[in-house]
Amino acid sequence: MAGEVTRAEGVYQQLRADILGGRMVPGQRLKFPDLCERYTTSVGAAREALTRLTAEGLVKTKPHLGYTVTPLSHEDLADLTKARLEIESLVLRLSILEGDVQWEARAVAAHHLLERTPFTDPADPDRPADAWVSAHADFHLALIDGCGNRRLVATALGLREEAELYRQWSVSFGQETDRDLPAEHKAILEAALARDADLAAERLRDHIAHTAQLLISCAEDEPNRP
Repeated sequence: MAGEVTRAEGVYQQLRADILGGRMVPGQRLKFPDLCERYTTSVGAAREALTRLTAEGLVKTKPHLGYTVTPLSHEDLADLTKARLEIESLVLRLSILEGDVQWEARAVAAHHLLERTPFTDPADPDRPADAWVSAHADFHLALIDGCGNRRLVATALGLREEAELYRQWSVSFGQETDRDLPAEHKAILEAALARDADLAAERLRDHIAHTAQLLISCAEDEPNRP
């Protein structure tokens, strides 16, 4: 039993990384024979991984079609952005109000790592590198991790992960000539450390909205770019 749980966890981590890393195409069907061959695993472990990813919003399931990587659309991204603007800014406010010095230290450390992680991999310069994606996620988690309401934190993180699909499939994210993405991250952190909840929330909302507007434009042009 323990071995099966370990295998399921491994498949989950690998498949999740492939989806968020852009190696699985939005809308792509996830067939058990293909998954079992790709990850050298059993149908049971693959099913467990797909169930978890469905709960996270990274995979969809439909009658007669089975499992697919979540498709991208302008309407879905607009709805997702509205939810993120409200929930993530609220959780950041609570994190600033409730976070202790250890929370501050985690946020500073996460930002330090993000600043020093290359944005792209020379082998795939059109998308953010896996290491940067991971550091970026860890930074935003660190910002809201001071909030004591774990349900709100989990909701905010789930919405961020769904948005990650759009970031991965935008050819322009992080490469706009009129945008300083590192400066935006630094500004949010500085406001949070200053315990200015209003300013930090405003900067986070602007950060989310700026990214979303770019991604919505991409979704309108290429909703399921292969």
